[in-house]
Amino acid sequence: MSYAQATNAMASILKIKEVFPALPNKKILKIHNAAFPKPDNKGYRIQHTMKGLSRKQVIVPISDKIKDIIMEEANTHIFQINMLLKNIKSTMRAEFICLCPREVSINTNSVLSTSNLNIIERYLKSINGASNNKVLTLQLSQSKSYLKITSIPYIQPNSNKLTGDDITTAMKHLELFKGMNLAAKPRVIKASPKSDMAIIWFDIWDSQNSSKAKLLINHSFNFGRYIAIIRATNMNLGVPQCHNCWK
Repeated sequence: MSYAQATNAMASILKIKEVFPALPNKKILKIHNAAFPKPDNKGYRIQHTMKGLSRKQVIVPISDKIKDIIMEEANTHIFQINMLLKNIKSTMRAEFICLCPREVSINTNSVLSTSNLNIIERYLKSINGASNNKVLTLQLSQSKSYLKITSIPYIQPNSNKLTGDDITTAMKHLELFKGMNLAAKPRVIKASPKSDMAIIWFDIWDSQNSSKAKLLINHSFNFGRYIAIIRATNMNLGVPQCHNCWK
């Protein structure tokens, strides 16, 4: 379940308990499960908020002045870029340049390699009026991967409740999370109203094929005396689509 789904499920259980206070907890759970059956997870795939952007796209963060210079002769720039790619016998081709609020994006017919990126970047920096200090490093679009951590008590040995800051601090000292960038502060809730265990949801900036999330899923790490486990979870809606566009 996602964070929102779990919160809604607990609210539904509490409402049933109010209507039928004499029923044992197992009966209440049966009523809830009958009213809100669990979705079929067969063929589960990691999901993202990334719907519009594609990996067949390179983002060029530049000033408004340089955007105007590039867009005025966009067709010429596409032609020149494709000639350079053809010279190195690359099968990738630039298709069009699109104007965005904070940058321009170049759409291509396939996923860009490092060599393709370098060629496009060198060409853009060679355009009159676009010196090296005005054209920033090209970036590929990013999306979010959604994960959760289980098997950590909600109340810590010092009698304090587990917080997102506790998780963030622990991640900074773990090799497992090296190179991972959190997309939001981790969220902590109890696994159930009467449980003494916590579920921690956290989001990371990732590639669209979930390369970073795959390095974390089903791995364990020490949190104090406890062994925490990382699991995949569903996406949360209503969040920014792309790190490069959002920041």
